[in-house]
Amino acid sequence: MSQQGSLSIERMCQLAPVSRASFYRSLQEWHPVEEEMAVRDAIQHIALAHRRRYGYRRITAELRRRGLRVNHKRVARLMREDNLLAVQPRAFVTTTNAQHELEVYLNLASRLTLTGLNQLWVADITYIRLRTEFVYLAVLLDGFSRKVVGWALEKTLATRLPLAALHQAITTRHPPPGLVHHSDRGIQYASGAYVQVLQQHQMIPSMSRPANPYDNASCESFMKTLKREEIYATAYRDLDHLRTNLAAFIDEYYNGTRLHSALGYQPPNEFERGLASGPPSGAARMQFFRPAQGSKPGGTP
Repeated sequence: MSQQGSLSIERMCQLAPVSRASFYRSLQEWHPVEEEMAVRDAIQHIALAHRRRYGYRRITAELRRRGLRVNHKRVARLMREDNLLAVQPRAFVTTTNAQHELEVYLNLASRLTLTGLNQLWVADITYIRLRTEFVYLAVLLDGFSRKVVGWALEKTLATRLPLAALHQAITTRHPPPGLVHHSDRGIQYASGAYVQVLQQHQMIPSMSRPANPYDNASCESFMKTLKREEIYATAYRDLDHLRTNLAAFIDEYYNGTRLHSALGYQPPNEFERGLASGPPSGAARMQFFRPAQGSKPGGTP
């Protein structure tokens, strides 16, 4: 069975040579646990590659194109267990009194011009595959310094995962009122428990537009860096081993040592220390209306 950092299943089948259909059929017959992991891994890759635009029927079709013998009911079940069924967008409303109704919030991050720290936090969740299970990592980045201000690792995608990262960030950063918290439209971030914590600390929720990869670009860039430079380069013994390595990579290396091109090739901690020694920054500026194409602000076309 392939592990992160080794040959892909497709490449092994080419070298064997055997078809992928035969490979998965043998797994299903002789190694049911490994076969289940292979199917879930393929579903995760497809869902993330298409930014959750694919439903379970399209993912089933793609799996069959790759040689996996699966039916749509099984795919739907696995997607539900791994929380890959996207929240359906609703019309934006400013308030709601319904206790159990998920709300999709206006995208404020794309309208902000940042001038300092703790004006925008960007949140995201990714999965990490161990030998016999998936685990999940939630992170929060400061949109100005690109520093990871909170992270949490769990075996579940329940709301407590991003909540743990949020509480860590609040404890270490003590953000002022009015901070914009930006995320995708996932169930965890839209849940009542998560939004309640944001409201308690006077944070403003913001969510990405459907199927737009640029709204969350800084967090996605971090996830790619993490997987390329740490996850894919290491064979983890277990969850505790992974947690120890993540702490070293995020807290010591990424925040403290790794040069960031967007920060003038400074590590985030060094960049933030430079801000602390300089003049105070102003508040973030928000643009609500964009000029029409071919016109200038305050002018005519």
